Amino acid sequence: MVDFWADWVRQYPIVSIEDGMAEDDWDGWKLMTDVLGKKIQLVGDDIFVTNTERLAQGIQKGVANSILIKLNQIGTVTETLDAIRMATGAGYTSIISHRSGETEDAFIADLAVATGAGQIKTGSASRTDRIAKYNQLLRIEEELGPSAQYAGRKAFRQ
Repeated sequence: MVDFWADWVRQYPIVSIEDGMAEDDWDGWKLMTDVLGKKIQLVGDDIFVTNTERLAQGIQKGVANSILIKLNQIGTVTETLDAIRMATGAGYTSIISHRSGETEDAFIADLAVATGAGQIKTGSASRTDRIAKYNQLLRIEEELGPSAQYAGRKAFRQ
């Protein structure tokens, strides 16, 4: 599987892969990170499940370089912030993510900006629950005025 991903990264302008290995394939994740971790962002969702114990294990083993943060997966805002702090401290990027079956609550947009995550995953602008989050990002940008900065590719691990 690592050869498959590495071949695609060579052939196409891929900047990020999410869940490139199975959730409990620590050896596969380690190999993938060794091969691709300096080239692209490797996002752990199922392997970390926004859990600081699993994230600490991943950091210690040297797997992935990014974590998908799902607030309602871990349970509390405090635990979410702990996971983001741990990831940032280890040099990992964080992506604030929605969950399937979301409501129109736009808090994750505020969380992404407040934590400086630089990345949010909320899907295409095709449903009101998703548009609400994008609209909140636009309101935040408007409120910040000239101090708002779009990170562009700098938001990704390079």
